[in-house]
Amino acid sequence: MPPPAAPQSAPAVAAPATAVPPAPLPADAGPLLHIDSAHSLIAVTVRRGGILARLGHDHVVASHAITGTVSPARNVADFQFRLDQMTIDEADLRQIAGLEKQPSADAIEGTRHNMLTKVLDAERYPLVTVHAERIAAGQPLRVAITLHGVTRTLDIPVELHEEDGAINVKGTVVLKQTDFGLTPFSVMGGAMAVLDQMELRFDLSAR
Repeated sequence: MPPPAAPQSAPAVAAPATAVPPAPLPADAGPLLHIDSAHSLIAVTVRRGGILARLGHDHVVASHAITGTVSPARNVADFQFRLDQMTIDEADLRQIAGLEKQPSADAIEGTRHNMLTKVLDAERYPLVTVHAERIAAGQPLRVAITLHGVTRTLDIPVELHEEDGAINVKGTVVLKQTDFGLTPFSVMGGAMAVLDQMELRFDLSAR
């Protein structure tokens, strides 16, 4: 299936390089659920471009170390993950994304270095933070993503399931690196490059 159309986003606004602690909850906020990292995943597929694209690889970058909370009474969630804890090209995730040839260990390590140092500046901006609000039942979530010191607000359709006090939410969204002030990696004057578009898939559980 083709990737979903990119949602409309609000203008970017500056954000601090480190996570800002959430504001204290009101007394009537009800119980908090916590993100279950063992059963949560964020996976981003980035694809190759340029006239020599055949010499490169598409990649899947993923986080399993997601932390945060959900307030069902307030219909809001706040969570984050570290860029330097993301994995590169797990075989099963590449298969799910429809990518075939598995890169070598050296190629994966090179991708990690280029991603963290040359694109994401992960030493300066180590965290990705997300604030999500459920505006109305059956409607897209209003999601503010802060990456590389830039916040973008999107309306993202999701599948949301609640059972026995636990919540699971799944969905996909197409983002652009340049929307977050990032310059997609390229070499040889762009003959080999990473495309601007990123396909992000998430499967998050809280309990």
